[in-house]
Amino acid sequence: MKVGILNITGYGGIELARILNRHPQFKITSVTGRSAAGEQLADIFPHLSELSLTIKDELDEKVDLVFSALPHAASAEKLKPYIENGQRVIDFSADFRLNDIADYEAWYGNNHPLPGHLSLASYGLPELNRESIRNSTLVANPGCYPTASILALAPAMANSLITDDVIIDAKSGVSGAGRGLSLNTHFSELNESIKAYSVSGHRHMPEVVQELSKLTHDVNMKLTFLTHLIPITRGILVSAYAGLNISKLGNKSNASEVIRDVYQEYYKHEKFVTVADQPPTTKQAQGTNQCLIYPTIDTRTNRLIVISCIDNLVKGAAGQAVQNANILFGFPEDTGLQDLALYP
Repeated sequence: MKVGILNITGYGGIELARILNRHPQFKITSVTGRSAAGEQLADIFPHLSELSLTIKDELDEKVDLVFSALPHAASAEKLKPYIENGQRVIDFSADFRLNDIADYEAWYGNNHPLPGHLSLASYGLPELNRESIRNSTLVANPGCYPTASILALAPAMANSLITDDVIIDAKSGVSGAGRGLSLNTHFSELNESIKAYSVSGHRHMPEVVQELSKLTHDVNMKLTFLTHLIPITRGILVSAYAGLNISKLGNKSNASEVIRDVYQEYYKHEKFVTVADQPPTTKQAQGTNQCLIYPTIDTRTNRLIVISCIDNLVKGAAGQAVQNANILFGFPEDTGLQDLALYP
């Protein structure tokens, strides 16, 4: 299958190229880069020299699948002809994630370039939407924070085990901010420091609420969502807290075991979600498409605590995109995604 990548020069595009290079069914044949057209990919990223590709202004040959690693608004604009021609497309941006056009325009500050196509997109979280993805031609790859957050709470939400008051405390490595230069991601500013940001509301929050709310009608979730930038390159760690609906748990004395059983059952067929025996670390997921989840209960306060971690560039971006591509074309879901974590 021939693959084209729009904006290969961002971190998401770079990681996608690395993963696809070892994929037995997909071959990258055409790539673009907004500021690097005409340059050799190997000259900019020597670790990708095996691909022998020239960066172009536009995809210059017919492909079976288009990945877009462009930012929001710019992505929908570039994808318009491919979408309208029925081309299979996987979009890394937020342009097709939100069902409500008003939510998109409020949180992203843009008029949507293709509002009529929102209803055609499938939200690309395979663990929740596999059949929808399989039957779609337009897949909206989830955000990195939402991936870790939704997977952390989906089993509890689907089983009506939590109350409406939910807190998500999320921390991300600096690669989530992209390759653009800014003072906030300058080494001297970031190193040995942790910073809360988007305190008044992160734009990934409506995505989390939208998808979790589809799992039950019993909970009208009120979400507090706080994000932090931490001095690591890769990784997201989510700590999610929610009040428990104790009546659903039966014997309170073994509530933690009951919760763990619920999570194990919910994810028992999933290749990329592991219910861990102890709180996971970001390094345990580094370089993999895994989401590691540890659910437990604070019995003193009747509160669910779930720790969830992913590699933001893999399960939070490029790896999940390849997982979605495998579903679209009927390949085994883990094709090209079987690496163990990088350690140390």
